[in-house]
Amino acid sequence: MHASSSRSSSSSTRPDAQHDQTAPLNSEGESRSHVPSSPGLTLVATPIGNLGDFSPRGALALAQADLVLCEDTRTTARLLSDRGISVRTEALHEHNERQRVPALIERLKAGARIALVSDAGMPLMSDPGFRLVRAAIDADLPITVVPGPNAALCALVLSGLPPHPYLFVGFPPPRSAARKEAFAQLHAAERAGLNATLIWHEAPHRLAETLADMATIFGTDRPAVVARELTKRFEEVRRGTAGELAALYAESPPRGEITLLLGPAPQDDSAADDLDTTLRSLLRTHSVKDAAALAAAAIGLPKRTVYARALELAADGENAQP
Repeated sequence: MHASSSRSSSSSTRPDAQHDQTAPLNSEGESRSHVPSSPGLTLVATPIGNLGDFSPRGALALAQADLVLCEDTRTTARLLSDRGISVRTEALHEHNERQRVPALIERLKAGARIALVSDAGMPLMSDPGFRLVRAAIDADLPITVVPGPNAALCALVLSGLPPHPYLFVGFPPPRSAARKEAFAQLHAAERAGLNATLIWHEAPHRLAETLADMATIFGTDRPAVVARELTKRFEEVRRGTAGELAALYAESPPRGEITLLLGPAPQDDSAADDLDTTLRSLLRTHSVKDAAALAAAAIGLPKRTVYARALELAADGENAQP
């Protein structure tokens, strides 16, 4: 086993704690939408594990809000208690967001100050809130954000993988078949030119299986990183190949919050077995259906993914048989 690991924890004090934390850092001043006490919707980032990472501006935005929308009010209550903030909270999650949006938009139109938080990190990033933000934009209501911790970006800069470009994909599908299909679609995009570090969140009980599926689709030798419990006491970052990490976590199931990263495809990954190259060659002498079936078998991608790409190439004017 060659997977490497690193652990770190840190704390810091700010000598300028008495300084006005809301003062702008440039000469443009604060626009109306960036003043925490203004009416409108404010998206507030919350700690991903260390309460010390919650910014003074974030605390001010919550304290001055008429209402704080939470993914889980119990989780947010601990954060509010830590900062001595007393404010009305209500739940906004995947099961009630669609129904709640119209009434919330009416409150914003009436001049309410509403803050939105998720359980951890930036709102909307694999968390509720997108429907509300879209509705507020459509209603031409003021929206601003108080930035802060983000697990995907923290993992990216710790990983040692190329930091840009990167693609944050959210959570992989929970079932292996759907997960492999999703990975295959990304791998097909790589063959078509995508060259980025890929980032997912994953549940700890599914990590080993996800890494195994990743090794199957992307290759056992692709560089991968597992970042666990970021900003917490037992923060851990393990680096290796997809195959090595799959074997490691199959033997030692992890605990805690997981961010999973996969390095970009090797530069020569789109050589002779490139999907488009293979399909273009086959489409000269085969029907779309037959070309897709042959290419899928040769390259190891799902037939549905390959067939969709074959249709695109045929529609673009390739000399394919019907």
